[in-house]
Order: sequence, then structure tokens, then C-alpha cells
Amino acid sequence: MACDLYGDIIDRPDHTWRSLLPGLVVVCMATLAAGFIADRYAMPLTLTALLTGLALNFLSADERLDAGLAFASQYLLRAGIVLVGLKITFGQIADLGPSVLIATMIVMALVMLVAVGISRLLGFGNGFGVLAGGAVGICGASAAMAIASTLGERRISQAQLTLVLVGVSGMSAIAMIAYPILLHKLSFGDIDAGFVLGAAIHDVSQAIGAGYSFSDAAGQTAAIVKLTRVTLLAPVLAIIALCFRTEETGRRHPGVPLFVVGFFVMAGINSLGIVPGFVGAQADRLAAALLAAAVTATAVRSPLRQLTGGGGRQLVIVGAATLTALAATLVAVRLGV
Repeated sequence: MACDLYGDIIDRPDHTWRSLLPGLVVVCMATLAAGFIADRYAMPLTLTALLTGLALNFLSADERLDAGLAFASQYLLRAGIVLVGLKITFGQIADLGPSVLIATMIVMALVMLVAVGISRLLGFGNGFGVLAGGAVGICGASAAMAIASTLGERRISQAQLTLVLVGVSGMSAIAMIAYPILLHKLSFGDIDAGFVLGAAIHDVSQAIGAGYSFSDAAGQTAAIVKLTRVTLLAPVLAIIALCFRTEETGRRHPGVPLFVVGFFVMAGINSLGIVPGFVGAQADRLAAALLAAAVTATAVRSPLRQLTGGGGRQLVIVGAATLTALAATLVAVRLGV
């Protein structure tokens, strides 16, 4: 029996490679198309993967694709998260200094608390708030996919996940353009601007791109701050796994997800300085491809009719979390962090 993260979410029959192949072929071709569009028009790969998957959503009616799409949205995601660990070294985090690291963690926690509070107020529960807040507070679509995988499909539907993906992708694109302009108007210095851009923009590439659009020094700072936020994904997933109970039994989930352990192992290996540069570069490309494939598969699987049911109210949560992230980082800078 193949199940969600801990085997307590959705029961599915065993699948052979023959049953997986049709769905995986569709995901592969769609992801390649998304990659071409992203390169051709200088768009974020996650966004083009999401839009390509939604354009192919009609294929979800073909039951032959179900097994491959489910496999891609779950297991390719986890493999991609593990490889993301090779982007990071513990030395990079230490270089930030304790005050910046603590400020980054406080901003993330505040964003998640606001998202959970508004989600409960609007009747969507803790799970959706954690999903929206984690996506905004950590690393956008990648965090949303990983958190949804940890929570499971009984708590987070495919429609809810897709709404969050649409929301964080769109708002991150707007932030990449608007935030550098705002920071110039506020006369921020390079380091302060880099901190705000790295701590408040969801997507990794867009946060770094916004930093370099401000200045080279801001870009370097934004990159380190943003990658520190990515590092927080693993412990947040572990906390979610330990805190959320199964609805049926009230048992706590046992242990930490294996892909979270893999993330830390990869980060540790990279911190030793033994990974050749070309290997790290290829791992980075592979991680991006795997995450894009997972986003594509999720978009293809999403029930579009459910996206309009309460979708506007759910996007309000993503928007509120986004504004909270910006406001909190601006306050942190003004306080001299």
C-alpha cells in the first residue's frame, strides 16, 4: 500500500512502473515545455510549471494518468527538497550573525501565526493557515508543496494547494518588481534592502533577482537571507509532523519525515566543502526540475471547479501573510537588526 507521508492519510493500491509511466510521461513533457517558456521569456520556472499544469488540467479525467501524477506530486517533490540541501552550508547561516537569524525566524513565525489566525477566523482551520503561512514565510511554492505533503490530502485538498500556489506565485512576482522601488523611495541602504528583499519575497530566484536589481551588495545579502529561510523549511516540516494529530486516533505522527533528514544530510555534506562545483550546479538544476515537475503534476490533478469555491477568501489569507512579511521586515530594519 502506497500512502501519504506516514501511511495514515490516503490508501492507494500498489503501482507498477507500467501504471506510473503514462502520468510520468505527461509530467515530463509538460515540465520540459514549462522550462522552455521560462527560459524564452525570462519567467520563474515554478510559475510557468503551474500555468502549464493548469492548462493541461483536462487530462486529469484520464484515470490512466492518476498513478503517475500522484507519484510525481509526492515523491519527485521529496527528492527535490533533499537536493535543495546542497544549495546551503551552515557557514552561510552563521555568517549572518545571530540578530539577523533570529529576526528571520521571528518574521517567519509571525507570518505563520497571522495566517493561521485569519484562516481560523474565516473558517478554513489550522491546516490551511499553516500551508499559506509556511509558503509565504519560507520559500513559496516549494514550501507549499512540502507542507501539503506533510499534512496530507485529508487536511489540504488539491484545490486548496493550487490556490496557494497561484497566490504565492503571483504575489511574489509583484513583490519582485514593487519592493525594490519601495525600498529606494524609503532610502534604504544596500544591506538593509537585501535583508528585506530576502526575508519578504517568497520565491528564491525572485528574491535574489530583486536584490540584484537594487544593487550587487543587496543581491548578495538577499541571497544569504533567502537561503536561510529555505533552511528553515526542514525544521518547520518536522514540527508540523510532530504537532498535527491524525483525526481518527489522536496519535501524534511518529518521527521526522525522511526527506527532511535527507535535506539536513545534504546541507551537512555541502558544509564540508567536498562537493565539486559542477556537481552542486547540476544538483541545483535537477532540484529545480524535480520541484517544477511536482508543481506541474499538482496543477494537472487539481479539481478546477473547487478553485472558485471560497477561493477569493483563501487568497486573502495569502495576501495578508505577504503584507505581514513585508511589514515585519521593515520594522526589523527600523529597530536596527
